[in-house]
Amino acid sequence: MANDLTSTAEYVLGHSDRELERLSTQARLIEPITREFFIDAGIVPGMRILDVGSGSGDVAFLAADLVGYEGSVVGVDRAPAAIVAARRRAEARSLSNVSFREGEPAEMTFEEPFDAVVGRYVLLFQADAAHLLRRLARRLQPGGVIVFHEPDWSMVRSFPVAPTYDHCCRWIIAAGTLGGSNWNMADKLHGLFLAAGLRAPTMRMKTFIGGGTEVGEWLRGVAELADTLLPAMEKFGVATAAEVDLATLTERMTREVAQTSSVIVGRSEIGAWSRL
Repeated sequence: MANDLTSTAEYVLGHSDRELERLSTQARLIEPITREFFIDAGIVPGMRILDVGSGSGDVAFLAADLVGYEGSVVGVDRAPAAIVAARRRAEARSLSNVSFREGEPAEMTFEEPFDAVVGRYVLLFQADAAHLLRRLARRLQPGGVIVFHEPDWSMVRSFPVAPTYDHCCRWIIAAGTLGGSNWNMADKLHGLFLAAGLRAPTMRMKTFIGGGTEVGEWLRGVAELADTLLPAMEKFGVATAAEVDLATLTERMTREVAQTSSVIVGRSEIGAWSRL
């Protein structure tokens, strides 16, 4: 990183091929929510967009769909493996209005300003998220909009209690928190925008809730995230591999939910945006 202010906390998720695949699966589940946030924030055809922390390109591809071929999207990520994957996927889709660059977006220079800066699951990993927002706002032209979609795990629970699900969510939150990130962003985003010198953001929240067969996909997603975070769980003393028991984790959660007729509350998806 160029300096301490723009550095991230320990990025506990990594950039393995398996993790990039998990993120793409996750992206398919939450794409409708991100799309709604972006549309409500004012992303329209013809805009020039900067996608921050682009990963393997899912948010950039969504933004490209919204701005159309009369617009353009530049995706930026510091991880070489993610950029390689994003470029490969863009080529496979024959997308000419999307490009990807490796680097730190707060420190990079661009040929012209953007109409919007967007990002998903980025600010929670920043050591100084307000500083990043402040620097990114300088990449906008007057009237431009800055939009972020961030998670909040503070309300995850089950009722009646499905113990393995509740334990797994606590392990996930603890591993991320001990790694220096903030997985509960609902009460942080408003203050971060203000600290960055931006106008108070408009905010929205969407939360998964369900029971019975409706929760299977969510439970699989939680188990896959636990798989990614298991090294961090063990490193920080959160849980052992034997406690998590990845081989049976999804099945145990599913069985308990069925046996207790539990309702599952998942993480919340928070959208926040502000216009210059």
